Order: sequence, then C-alpha cells, then structure tokens
Amino acid sequence: MSTVDLVPLVDEGLGNSAYLVDLGDGRAMVVDVSLDLRGAWQAARRRGLRLAFAADTHLHADFVSGVRQLAATEGTQVLASAAGHREFAHTGLHDGDEIDLGGLRLRALATPGHTHEHLAFLLLDGDRPQGVFTGGSLIVGAAARTDLVSPNETESLARQQYASLRRLAALPDEVAVWPTHGAGSFCSAPPGAQRTSTIGAEKATNPLLRARDEDAFVTGLLDSLGSFPPYFLRLAEHNRRGPAVLDADPALPSLDGARVRSLQAEGAQVVDVRPVRQFATDHVPGALSVPLRPAFASWLGWLTSPEHPLVIVRSEEQDPTEIAWQATKIGRIDLAGELDGGMPAWTSDGQPTSSTRLLGADEITHQRVLDVRQDAEFAEGHVPGATHVELGTLADRADALPHAPTVVMCGHGERAMGAAGLLEQAGHRDLAVLEGGPQDWATTTGRSLEEGQ
Repeated sequence: MSTVDLVPLVDEGLGNSAYLVDLGDGRAMVVDVSLDLRGAWQAARRRGLRLAFAADTHLHADFVSGVRQLAATEGTQVLASAAGHREFAHTGLHDGDEIDLGGLRLRALATPGHTHEHLAFLLLDGDRPQGVFTGGSLIVGAAARTDLVSPNETESLARQQYASLRRLAALPDEVAVWPTHGAGSFCSAPPGAQRTSTIGAEKATNPLLRARDEDAFVTGLLDSLGSFPPYFLRLAEHNRRGPAVLDADPALPSLDGARVRSLQAEGAQVVDVRPVRQFATDHVPGALSVPLRPAFASWLGWLTSPEHPLVIVRSEEQDPTEIAWQATKIGRIDLAGELDGGMPAWTSDGQPTSSTRLLGADEITHQRVLDVRQDAEFAEGHVPGATHVELGTLADRADALPHAPTVVMCGHGERAMGAAGLLEQAGHRDLAVLEGGPQDWATTTGRSLEEGQ
C-alpha cells in the first residue's frame, strides 16, 4: 500500500485526473495538469507548497497542458519524454532515467501505445516502488485508445500498448496505479470505473490484461474504440509546440446586440450555454446549444469549428470565468465575448428569436425519431424504429437526412438540443426535442426498447 501523500485533481467533465504529490519539504510535483491550473494552485497553496516539478506522461490530445504555464510563472521544472520533441524548455527523459525529488525518486518507463512518446512514471521511496503514473497506458479496467495518431498506425500502436501493459504488470501487485484517463474520458476508459487501482487489482480484473495473447488484446482494444472529438487531432501538436503563456485569466468581454449580429454575419458561432429549457423558450437564431455542465468542454470542442470565433450566451447565474476556462483548456482561446445582458437584453432590444419545442415521451406520435447518442448507448436500448446518427457526426450528415417532422433524443436532452441546432442550421424545420431519454419513453409508454444497431 502506497504511503505517498497524493492529491487527485479530477476533471469530471473530461474524465481525467491530474495528481499533486506532496514531497514533504515544502515542494510538490504535479502530473498531467491542464492549463486550467486552478485546482492545482488551490491544493498547493492550501498546503503551503511550491510546485517544483510538473511531469507530463504524453502529448495530451484532450486538453491543453499546463506545464509550460507553470514553468513560465512559477519556475517549475518540466519533466517529459525526450521523444516528444517539445519546443519549449523541459527536462527530456528517456527510458530508465530518474529524477531525484528529494527523498522520493521518479523513474521514466517507456510505455508507447496511446502515443509513440508515452512515458509512465514510477514513484519510488528508496528502492520501494510506491505507485506508477500510467497516463494513457494502463487505465482502470482498460487501456487507452491507440487511434489518435493515424489510422494506419492504430493496430501497430495497439501492439505496442500490449507490450507496455505487460511491462507495467510486472511491477509488484501492491504498487498503486494512478492513470490520467478515467471514467467519462473519450480515451476509452470504461464508464463507472474507479479512478485509481493497484497492479494486483488490474491483473485480476482488467480484461485487457487478462487477454490470452497479443492478438486477443489487440482485438479487444480495437473493438472498444468509439468516436472521439476532432479537436483531439489538433491538441497533441499544440502541446508539442507549447501553448501561449497566459498573462491573465481568460475572460468574456461584453458585446452588445449589434456587435453580436455583426460577428455572426462574419462567421462567428453563437454558443448558448444556458439549460435546455431556457434555450428551448428563446434563443438567438442560428445559435448552437451546448449547456454548461460537466461535459461542456468536450462537446464545445466537438461541435464548434476552430475556424470561427465563439460568442457566448449565458444566463445571469452562470459563471463567465468558468465558461472561459472550460473553453481555454481545450484550446478555444478565440472567445470573442458574451452577449451583454443575455437573452433578456436581446429580446428587449427587439431582436428576432427562435424557439424549439420540448416534448414529453407521451407526445411522440408519428414523428420520425432521431437518436443522437453514441453507438454503444444506442445498441443498449432505443425507441423502436429510431434513426441513429451520433451527434459528433451529425453536421456532416444533416443534409442527407429527410426534411420531415422529427423528434430528436439523447439520454437526457442536452445533446439532443445541440443536434436540433445543427439541423436548424442545415435548413431542417418542424423539429422537437424529447425531454428525457429512451428509458423515460419506455416507462411512460409501457413499451420495450429495441436493442442492437
């Protein structure tokens, strides 16, 4: 059992964990921190610690790394794979290299698979391994995906992932496993899994570690791969070059209605982050609904294009700083601002509005039903006869869908409202959104859901 004084810093929305290790001498090390460093700073200051080291296991694809920001603002020593060829100051590590943390040691273990340059970091107290920061190699109940580099390399990286996991499995059973990717991550963590584990527990329960051979492992891993946000394909290179150092917290400048209309005409995307019911009542024509909730950053990155700046519409009680940070940590620093006064100011100024009908499960009659959940969710149970298009692919397929009365649904309504906005932008009309999901429909109607694709 590890005796390391470790503080997990969990991002529920992205499904990731960073870690702060108290080194016992007034210094600390953080591992895999995003550019949203508020949690790390808070944990360090609460304990009176200086962030002396910051280690990155790989070139993160799902968030902007915070290590360069720490180096610039706090003099933090950055530890990362030499094979990552980062274009900013860091200590480049190779397999077997060790860093003296002052009583504890950090040993780099080459664990390619999730990415080519991936390192795990074994934390040792003397010669006794305490835990291993596994990043995107071994994760609780699975292994992270290998299809983020190139479709042509997905299988070869899966075979490297197999070797990396076997290497980690050779560590003593009591060694703690501290992965970066966890439940809710699009990097293939299974839902509901614990965020940390031990080598022994993973050997006993992780189906990929229990695969009979390399081919079975590769088949199991590749069969588990679902879709992922396209911004994943941009951020690794962004992190390799080094994100710009922020000189202030990100913010949302105020924009009056006339400026919002002008920006929208020039191609800016209006993103409405209010709850679904508020958006349904009235919204800026052409706005996209991406409600502010734990999964906000992922869907913002998935549904908006980096080629167009963002204009935010929020409700009075929603925190503009939180919205700005959520966007910034996935690389969306092109925030033009927010509609000053929100929708009340827009409507009082006599500007046009749109609305979207919300339906209860008992109100679905003869409309076409469009289910925009992920493939695995749809296969587990859906309204019989429903058309299935994942939300992440809808913008590219909207033109091919028939223009007919349609009820859009997901699990609760948030993704469905985003889908309705995309369909409206593509010229679809007579749309409604189901409040709730397929289980609500089954309970209300007394009918059974259909399984499979």
